[in-house]
Amino acid sequence: GISLLPNFWISAFTMYSFFSSSTNSAMKSIRANSAMIKKVYVPKYMYPLSGILSNFVIFLISLVVLVGVMLFFMATGSYKAPMNANMFLTVIPLLNLSIGVGLILATLCVFFRDIEYLWSVMLMLIMYCSAIFYFASRLKGAGGMLIKINPLYGIIDNFRRALFGQHFDMVLLGYTFGVSIVAFLLGMFMFYKKQDTFILNI
Repeated sequence: GISLLPNFWISAFTMYSFFSSSTNSAMKSIRANSAMIKKVYVPKYMYPLSGILSNFVIFLISLVVLVGVMLFFMATGSYKAPMNANMFLTVIPLLNLSIGVGLILATLCVFFRDIEYLWSVMLMLIMYCSAIFYFASRLKGAGGMLIKINPLYGIIDNFRRALFGQHFDMVLLGYTFGVSIVAFLLGMFMFYKKQDTFILNI
């Protein structure tokens, strides 16, 4: 079923949009700034991080708007669940995951240009596996399992729980923090190991 409550899907789509736009921006950052990299020395990680952080600022503004919409619904009496400030805790694994995946993609894209097209397909699959427009609890079997191993779904689910005044799913919270930290460390390691060879391939 599809939820008709606007904040159910708006909250999820806001988080997915940040992940999508920030990883895309990071992925293309080295190639897009190839002329600058060849002429001026700037720490190379600044290029993907600047794209991610600029999208993060837009994401934070979107959260302010989202909270404003929630307050409006509360004032009109159509929404009674108290917002839980813990929803901002889910922003940490989201940012870690986006930075980690962004750095991995930025590194791979220097050597394999087709990564851009493959990632666009992957983002579509991630979107469908993030339960943005439907209730994941209604999926059983392999479909339900596929969604639960998607760390972005875990982040979105706990954000929604806090937004609607519910307790975190602590298993999902631990899982998403773990995956996001691994992605962050792997991205930093890959980027650091390969950054000196970027100039030979751009």
